[in-house]
Amino acid sequence: MWRRLVAAMRLDGFGSGVAGSAVKANPKTRPAGSPLTEAPFAPNPGNLRMLQYLPEGMGAGAPLVVVLHGCGQTAGGYDLGTGWSQLADQLGFAVLAVEQKPANNPNTCFDWFNPEDIARGEGEAASIAAMIQSLVQTQDMDGKRVFITGLSAGGAMTSVMLATYPELFAGGAIIAGLPFGAAANVREALESMRSAPLKTPRQWGDAARAASSTPGPWPKISIWHGALDAVVNINNAQASVAQWTDLHGLVLTDAKQQIVDGAVRLVWDDRLEVYTLAALGHGTPIDSRDLGQPAPFILDAGISSTRKIAQFWGLVPAVISRPEPKSVPKPVPKPAPKPAPVRIEPQQPALPQIEAALMEHPEPVQTTAQETAENFILRALKAAGLLRR
Repeated sequence: MWRRLVAAMRLDGFGSGVAGSAVKANPKTRPAGSPLTEAPFAPNPGNLRMLQYLPEGMGAGAPLVVVLHGCGQTAGGYDLGTGWSQLADQLGFAVLAVEQKPANNPNTCFDWFNPEDIARGEGEAASIAAMIQSLVQTQDMDGKRVFITGLSAGGAMTSVMLATYPELFAGGAIIAGLPFGAAANVREALESMRSAPLKTPRQWGDAARAASSTPGPWPKISIWHGALDAVVNINNAQASVAQWTDLHGLVLTDAKQQIVDGAVRLVWDDRLEVYTLAALGHGTPIDSRDLGQPAPFILDAGISSTRKIAQFWGLVPAVISRPEPKSVPKPVPKPAPKPAPVRIEPQQPALPQIEAALMEHPEPVQTTAQETAENFILRALKAAGLLRR
């Protein structure tokens, strides 16, 4: 059963980025390795490794980003591929990269489905919480600006941490992962990866609420998934949306639709967003022209999920554009009869074809609670003209 689970988690991503295309090496010069270094911490009931990166000149009160790798990956490899330490150099936050040990899982998957590892105060979840508390205290970091992200099994473990220790985090990002409560053993994990359990948003929300006694507030959440993911079906992203709309008290149909670098983005104010890439398989999307480098499960897709997630969390300063100077009309020398009012439509910027497709369907995607968000994201893709199947 273990081998079946690991084989399923590792099926896609080796040698492919955007579905059907080969991974191309980044022409830019990149560091030879990740700058992460191992650090001690206690307690460690889950027997995990703690690696950290503290940028030079980082001052007291800096934010912290916790990063969880996927199956078959290492903390350093995932950091190098996604560019989190690169971004930390630019923005001055610390990186805590958690690494699974082969002694716990022979293929270094986080045990996101094992009840002994996903309960508050126990196993791997307790170890990750202890790492965070240790680093915040020893480095005098801002405990109110701690964020967590992960891919695949790491994305599912991110969901675990956000549910079991919500008070530790200001935000999270689930990439090609699963919602909390999707599985409690290996068999259920395999089934959930093929198709998320059918639950209402309230049932998904109740599963997370039962994981801790914390009343809230809940962290802001970014969700990323490829529509062509053959390892973790995209309806797990839909289930995660259902879970977090319920936790935040949001309405599915209140989402605003956008096209961002070729991806469909649905956003609910500043509390929840979901990015769906129509041509992406299983992996973390990057733009190697900006951050990171392609590798297995790290896919050069022309959009940097690392930077976009940091922007959503508020780590990237907002770009303030100067308004265009207003034209001052020339004075009229003599009074003249008022002409009939003419409505001048504001000039619209030229839109790429993909954006134009979305503009043709500006209406919110309609759904009901009974749908449990089952078709919500797929219907948004179709409305944007990005999915025709």
